[in-house]
Amino acid sequence: MVTFLGAVVRPLGDWMPIAGAVDLLSQAGLDAPSVRTAVHRLKGNGWLESEARDGARGYALTAVALETLAAGDEVIWHARTPAVLDDGWCIVHFGVPESMRAKRQQLRAHLGHLGFGNVGTALWIAPARMLHAAQRAVAELGLEAHTAVFVGDYHGTQDLTSLLYDSWDLAAIDQSYRDFVSDHEQLVAAVDNARPEPAEAFPTYLALLDQWRRLPFRDPGLPGEVLAPDWSRPRAVAVFERLVAGLEEPALAHARAHWTSD
Repeated sequence: MVTFLGAVVRPLGDWMPIAGAVDLLSQAGLDAPSVRTAVHRLKGNGWLESEARDGARGYALTAVALETLAAGDEVIWHARTPAVLDDGWCIVHFGVPESMRAKRQQLRAHLGHLGFGNVGTALWIAPARMLHAAQRAVAELGLEAHTAVFVGDYHGTQDLTSLLYDSWDLAAIDQSYRDFVSDHEQLVAAVDNARPEPAEAFPTYLALLDQWRRLPFRDPGLPGEVLAPDWSRPRAVAVFERLVAGLEEPALAHARAHWTSD
């Protein structure tokens, strides 16, 4: 559902007709009760607000949803452009008291979702461009007084590549990119050979984005200089971009046709 909001609803005007959304998502494998339940939850979380347009009942994305989706974009798409080594590193160190254990665990989870690696006890690292995302995560939990967030260069004695491979499970991340390439080889050939029909492109496009967006959330987007020579991210990115180029236009054309009244 979140993929649908970001990839379809946003480019079609930040609004969706409920009937059209239910129909489209049923084509992607979700039944109507599940869609309506998801919509209800998203409305309760402040992501959607009821709004009728041209006689059609529907929902508009709120400022909260748009901000959150934009923040997600920073993570989802940064794997396409590796960080620059000379920009340095964002370091997060926190000393959250035991009385705030729940928030401490939330901060760890947030940093992990943002792509930070765990260097040591309460010490996390990511490319410098993740500074604002880290500051936002700390502020949302009200932990500014217990957390230091800063950017700097690495001057340690330990080999930087070894340090980074110890801080993330980069082998598993690399394998996930290899699996993505393998899973989509036949689809790439099909899209390259013939323009897909809109009705066929829509569920394929949505499934593609839903599978892809999980990968960059695990990938910190490290500079190429500190990664193994056969790091598979560039090949996976190339496959993803080719598929988006072939599927996005017909998929959105198919969705646009459902932006009609109940």
